Amino acid sequence: MRKIVLRVWIACSVLGSSSVFAQIKQTKEQITFYTSAWQGDRFPDGRPKVQDNLLERALDVSIEDVWDYLRGQGYVSQFEGGWQALHIEKPFAGRALTAQFMPRRPDMATAVAAEGKAEGRVSGTNSWVINELQMGDTMVADGYGKIIEGTLIGSNLGSGIAAHTHSGFIFDAGIRDAEENRQIANLNGFYRGYDPSAWAQMQLVGINVPVRIGRATVLPGDLVLAKHDGVIFIPATLAAAAIGKAEFTNLQDAFNFELNSQGKNGAEFEGGWTTQKYAAFEKWVDAHPEKLKMTRAEFAALLVQAQRPSGGTGGRGRGGQ
Repeated sequence: MRKIVLRVWIACSVLGSSSVFAQIKQTKEQITFYTSAWQGDRFPDGRPKVQDNLLERALDVSIEDVWDYLRGQGYVSQFEGGWQALHIEKPFAGRALTAQFMPRRPDMATAVAAEGKAEGRVSGTNSWVINELQMGDTMVADGYGKIIEGTLIGSNLGSGIAAHTHSGFIFDAGIRDAEENRQIANLNGFYRGYDPSAWAQMQLVGINVPVRIGRATVLPGDLVLAKHDGVIFIPATLAAAAIGKAEFTNLQDAFNFELNSQGKNGAEFEGGWTTQKYAAFEKWVDAHPEKLKMTRAEFAALLVQAQRPSGGTGGRGRGGQ
């Protein structure tokens, strides 16, 4: 009996001591739990590693077409608009590394500081997040919309993000040093507002945790696509399909616009996708191979899918607008 009690005590002690650490940064196992549908490569921290070529291809698709696909899969809370940006005219994409901030509370701040000291972390907790970033990441921070004294970065931290990611950031919060940040190479970012005040009375409570950005839910490893009119967060497990479907829609639009300009669509300005029109579309794509970003086999599969009755008008969720 004493041996059993001793073993239980040892087990609890081990679990208890291990739980003292890694409270701020989620473990690989915790991230895998939230992203269990992902079957591809992962970073050492556990985040899904969406392929590099999808980050590049995402820049050429529209938010509407991606949103359409995600909505059809049941993901209705993935977009957020109403941003300011360093370079609003320049889209960017990356893999989400998330951070959760809350108003500062002394006892919580003390606990976080103790963990940071034990892990050898330095500087402010907003720097801790930047130090976790890898090339191709996008720092996604829930700063509960705070702008005055909610400036998560100035230009020094902005240069740190640029050096680590060559991508950028999405902050539901503010920034300072906007003028200097605009001059930093390989940096773009969306934020709620600018203020010259320094970051104050805010507390980091989680790295690589699920966060809410406006009306969007974001998980670590999501493909982040930031464009002029807003940001969409694409679940990693759906990224390839969402980008491919959006590219297919782009091709449909380009073909349809050409027909409209030539007066060959009659009154079917939005499509009128018959079997004959799909056949002409396929021939058009083969005549313009430079327009195809996916493989020819992927295009063929999407073409078949678009012609199924369940595909809707022209195979498009938004009615071929």
